[in-house]
Amino acid sequence: MAQRSSLAVPYEVPVLAVCFLACVVTGLELSVNNHAADFSLSTSAGPPVSLSCLVQNSSQAEELLWYREGGKVDLKDGNKVNVSNICISPVTESDNGVTFTCKLARDKSVQVSVILDVQFPPQLTGEESLQIEEDKDVTLTCNAKSNPQAQTAWYKNKNTLILQQNRYQLYQTSEVFQLSIKTVQKSDNGTYTCVVKSALGEGRKDFHLIVEGNKAAAKQ
Repeated sequence: MAQRSSLAVPYEVPVLAVCFLACVVTGLELSVNNHAADFSLSTSAGPPVSLSCLVQNSSQAEELLWYREGGKVDLKDGNKVNVSNICISPVTESDNGVTFTCKLARDKSVQVSVILDVQFPPQLTGEESLQIEEDKDVTLTCNAKSNPQAQTAWYKNKNTLILQQNRYQLYQTSEVFQLSIKTVQKSDNGTYTCVVKSALGEGRKDFHLIVEGNKAAAKQ
């Protein structure tokens, strides 16, 4: 008569135990400001922003960690277990695009990230005087950050600048706006204004261009 092996039962017990523990860990979820998945938070520069991280589906104390980009945020002892809050104050333009992440300490794959979308108008003021010899090239540069991205317009003596083909060249990125004038002439004398405008406001800068006579030609 064949005998049943008594070794089958003991081997099943640890397998069930491992499965049970895995289910407990993977069942945990985090939420930040009631968002259980990564999200973008729109705000304006100035007022503070509060982020609250909460452990979901847990029957025991769970430690939480906060990160700003790759750096760990220091938390007080009473602000680490099951619920953790951080405050960004004041919010500045440099916080735009920064990622804050809340993680479960014992399983850092359980996490929720927040990307700050800090909106602010163009920051551009002031004036500048430039002296340039006739027949030389000159470039006028406006540096202006903004969110949402701004558009630019150029004026000469308060009138819309008419771009002369092959003499004027425009260059623009999200933060840099340039007007280049090739082979400047006395007729290019005047005040050039860079106006940078978005839905939140506008900024402007004046350039007083003074074209001097060609010194090399004067010596001849």
